[in-house]
Amino acid sequence: FLDTPGHEAFTAMRARGAQITDIVVLVVAADDGVMDQTVEAINHSKDAGVPIIVAVNKIDKPGADPDKIKQALTEHGLLSEQWGGDTIFCEVSAKKKINIEELLEMILLQADVMELKADPDLPAHGIIIEAKLDRGRGPVATVLIKEGTLREGDSFVSKTEFGRVRAMINDQGRRIKEAGPSMPVEVIGFSSVPQTGAEFLCVEDEKKARSIADYWLRKAREKEISSLSKVTLEQLYQRIKEGVKECNVIIKADVQGSIGAISDALNKLSTDDIKLKIIHCSTGAISETDIMLASASGAIIIGFNVRPDARVVEIAQQEGVEI
Repeated sequence: FLDTPGHEAFTAMRARGAQITDIVVLVVAADDGVMDQTVEAINHSKDAGVPIIVAVNKIDKPGADPDKIKQALTEHGLLSEQWGGDTIFCEVSAKKKINIEELLEMILLQADVMELKADPDLPAHGIIIEAKLDRGRGPVATVLIKEGTLREGDSFVSKTEFGRVRAMINDQGRRIKEAGPSMPVEVIGFSSVPQTGAEFLCVEDEKKARSIADYWLRKAREKEISSLSKVTLEQLYQRIKEGVKECNVIIKADVQGSIGAISDALNKLSTDDIKLKIIHCSTGAISETDIMLASASGAIIIGFNVRPDARVVEIAQQEGVEI
């Protein structure tokens, strides 16, 4: 079970959850109804091609209306089996423990129908669900094993991080020696905190793990450096030839009216080859913050009837920003 929060801020987490699970149990409160996040979760599941079981929760509450939920969900393509559809609905109460067994049976039934299988004899392969830096234990990651068996002492790599399994803790907080397919475990022994959603792979030895991690680290650095290369008007023509599609511009002018006119004129200059993108415009002198914004976004600053002072010009030269 992978529980993702229902709050609207956790979109990425729900998307990740849908990508790595085999069956989605969509929990809808019988007294609340279908929320925006419910619809979003349905879309994530459909996008990932994962079957949905709907658990209508809080049926013990006064004012709960499970049929209303079923009706509302038909609009999003989830038609109950009782109504001739193919979506399994379970009416449950987590508080009173009503129909929980039935829900678990339905999950197992769905798994049987899908013939879900994994080979426990392969080297372990999984996904990082969550990661953190623990004060006592160092970098810790929750890994969901998708295939193979993970054992204490195994060497592993996850994108730019690597290590050896020093200890594994299961969902009940007990230390275990090995973890098989579909088992989530907390793994201790990472070189640093890994990225969530990254793949986790077991390799023969730590030397190989380190070399794979180094390769990804080099790639990440190269990408960072290439994204930081600043654009000047001279280079722009060369960059267009290489296939750059956007030119970021910051506009500074003495009055608001001039900004409007210059923005319109510049936008009309966009062609099929390159699009001018105005990322910021304001009145007043060219300031340090404008330089920093231009530096971060690889933009050119255009000033109309305004001047940068000597200090700003110096910073612009250091940052490689053209004014």
